[in-house]
Amino acid sequence: MLIAMDHGNKQCKLVRSEPFISGLTESEVRPFGPDVLKYGDKYYQISDQRIPYRRDKTEDDRFFILTLFGIANEIEASSAYAPGIIRVQLAVGLPPAHYGAQNAKFIQYFSGRGVVSFFYRDKPYSILIDDVACYPQSYAAAASMLQTLTTVPLALVVDIGGYTMDYIRIKKGRGDMASCDSLENGVIMLYNKIISKVRAAQDILLTEEEIDAILLGQSVQGLQEVIPVVERCAQEFVSDLLSALRERQLELRTAPVVFVGGGSILLKRHIEKSGKVAHPLFVEDIRANVKGYETLYRIAQNSR
Repeated sequence: MLIAMDHGNKQCKLVRSEPFISGLTESEVRPFGPDVLKYGDKYYQISDQRIPYRRDKTEDDRFFILTLFGIANEIEASSAYAPGIIRVQLAVGLPPAHYGAQNAKFIQYFSGRGVVSFFYRDKPYSILIDDVACYPQSYAAAASMLQTLTTVPLALVVDIGGYTMDYIRIKKGRGDMASCDSLENGVIMLYNKIISKVRAAQDILLTEEEIDAILLGQSVQGLQEVIPVVERCAQEFVSDLLSALRERQLELRTAPVVFVGGGSILLKRHIEKSGKVAHPLFVEDIRANVKGYETLYRIAQNSR
């Protein structure tokens, strides 16, 4: 069974099941609640507190545990559960700037573990990850548009995520790995700035969910006075982000710029309002990267 997973700094995304926060709680006794995973002699639940940003996600087993949650959810969403060993092919990704240095290590992180047994929601699972493929984020997210981009001499894909903003140039539909980078300038930085400003000026403790609602133009009760602060911070954030791209000699006014990632969805209005991007295109699917991993894996298999 092919399972694609995007291990985001804010959320883990899958193709068929719901995204979940990239955070874990661990205990030696079974905690209350149905969504408990038991692996080895420990119990785990998804937490609303993210794992602190890690450039290298292989430093410990936490992202592997998150992957077990994702695999179990995808098996259930696909009605693919069966007794015995379930063979899994795993498609994952890394920021373009980290891809060359880390992709072999990331593949090894999931490989060679043999049969992995665990319980999720009190149901036993035995999986064997028999193949792992890793792809560059941003490029993968634009996979749905690659046929269109093959007719364009040059395009730029910008992926605004939780902790990083990744970019990669696309030349006639092919990713240019010599012109890519990951900047530690994702929406978590914006959240922190907004929360700090609102707390200092108005003594209100905003949550990230409330900020998301304001940025998406949704109705928010009792927060009308903070909306101007949130909007101003978001516009400044977008302006600085786009200026950082221009400083890297990336063209925003003539070539198409494809925005992907959850941060791009949140900041679409502000990107369009900035006036710094002449031809913005938005992939408005938070699962764009993970769907791209699945697509690229199938293409690679069919070409063998």
